Amino acid sequence: MQRQQKNTGLIWFRNNLRVNDNISLKKSIENNSNTIAVYFFDPKLFKVDKFGFQKTAKFRAKFLIETIIDLKNNLKDLNITLLTYFDSPENKLEELCKEHSVSAIYTQKEWTQEEVTTNEKIKKTIPSDIAIIEDYDQFLYHPNTVSKDFSNTPNVFTAFRKKLEKTVAVLEEVLISALSSDNLLAIETEIPTLKTLGFIDFNIPTKTAFPFLGGENEALKRLDNYFFETKKVAFYKKTRNGLVGTDYSTKFSAWLANGSISAKTIYWKIKKFEAEFGANQSTYWVIFELIWRDYFKYISLKYNNKIFKIGGILDKNYQWYTYQKDINKWINGETKDDFVNANMIELKQTGWMSNRGRQNVASYFAKELLLDWRIGAAYFESVLIDYDVHSNYGNWMYVAGVGNDPRDRKFNTKLQAERYDSKYKFRKLWLEKTLF
Repeated sequence: MQRQQKNTGLIWFRNNLRVNDNISLKKSIENNSNTIAVYFFDPKLFKVDKFGFQKTAKFRAKFLIETIIDLKNNLKDLNITLLTYFDSPENKLEELCKEHSVSAIYTQKEWTQEEVTTNEKIKKTIPSDIAIIEDYDQFLYHPNTVSKDFSNTPNVFTAFRKKLEKTVAVLEEVLISALSSDNLLAIETEIPTLKTLGFIDFNIPTKTAFPFLGGENEALKRLDNYFFETKKVAFYKKTRNGLVGTDYSTKFSAWLANGSISAKTIYWKIKKFEAEFGANQSTYWVIFELIWRDYFKYISLKYNNKIFKIGGILDKNYQWYTYQKDINKWINGETKDDFVNANMIELKQTGWMSNRGRQNVASYFAKELLLDWRIGAAYFESVLIDYDVHSNYGNWMYVAGVGNDPRDRKFNTKLQAERYDSKYKFRKLWLEKTLF
């Protein structure tokens, strides 16, 4: 169905895959008589990178498909059609703009190199009178409220956190209204399957610590369960270093990573919980972790592509190795360290690993094996369900000694195993065949 008047807003979804608290969605609805939406399963995101890893492997691909199915249904409830394509936006957006008389494209602001390159290509293909309206919509503390100069971002997290907590308020969630049913298009597109994307369907072991599905509805269900049904949030700080089970941590990271839920939504739910049941160190610590997430985004804004360089943001000149044999042993859980091995096998089989595990295996990779940390980061990018470019590369730089750790620490994986897996519960779970 073709629009007769050029007054259609097109929401180009990226990592903001939700209908709640979505500024692009709100702006399009408020500024246009019609609104449509599109999501691209960009083939570039499924190709093999320079280190030999598929950028998006099967775990995140499956989670993404589930998310888009959910998004399509939620948008339909708002009388908005979501079009989906296994194609790159630079190939398809011009055609969509012409076909639907689009006057403006609304999307999430991205700044890392691959996304910027895509934007540049798009601007060369679409007519110049079509506005591209980008918004930072992935932060707890919105950049407009923090700084006009990202170079002022402190290089130490504590200074960043204290300044924000003292001087900056978290914005309210934006509210979304439904459109009339005549906004729906008469056309429909298919959401790619795993097979379409080049994968064979699979099952994740039932012992996984992350058995959850993708999508905004699943994220909100988990939020309600963790906060109000079980009240596990009240014990988060005590359990967050756990390794086994679904409830040692919030598990929000995967939905945050693709924007199925906003950091603000989580924040205001915490505030609601604290108002009803009281605040404690644990409820604060969830906010603390959200600020860490913001911090790595601000570091990325400050240093741009340096977060992908071997010397990191510090331009450190360490001696790094690329021994394929050692890399493969790390990936397959065949190192000399059983704690590292258990974590790596969990990751390989499920696409998930605890925060405690990630710090240990990354430190082992960079500080014990002295392997190029970017290879480890690229493997995480490929396999992790909750991959987020800023948190992933920020954390890897931190652990490798080329980022924001002022003490350049090295994890003693033996002591860590004794402290966090003293009864071998986690290692038995994932190394059962090799232990007995």
